[in-house]
Amino acid sequence: MKINIKRINDDFLMEATNDTNNTLLMDGSESIGGQHKGMRPMQLLLVSIGGCSAIDIISILKKQRQDIQDFQVEVESDSIKVEDHSVYKDIEVKFLIQGTVDLDKAKRAAELSFTKYCSVSKALEYGSNVSYSVYVNGQLA
Repeated sequence: MKINIKRINDDFLMEATNDTNNTLLMDGSESIGGQHKGMRPMQLLLVSIGGCSAIDIISILKKQRQDIQDFQVEVESDSIKVEDHSVYKDIEVKFLIQGTVDLDKAKRAAELSFTKYCSVSKALEYGSNVSYSVYVNGQLA
């Protein structure tokens, strides 16, 4: 998987594009000069965990022939400062499902998502090794 991110103004507004040309906008917080024209990167982390688990749960419930008429996810967290950066200590994900859906099946689907299937929650749980390189005018720094 490859994501490309391009700065589109003189401040912090950026557009991210995936390998199938879907896009989203990111911006910095107002406190550093952002203009609320896109989601902040830390917000996208919450979007990712909510979206990943939602896809799992919907998939599981559809296979069980549950009739989902409305599906919403609320994700809440407060970031805490650690050294020079912020992290999410506790993330609460709430699924609001309407329809003819068995309560036990919905609960089990959520459990399976977070214990087995959701790659985003697993990445947060176990951590990921992150590497980086920097190129300036095409030259590796």
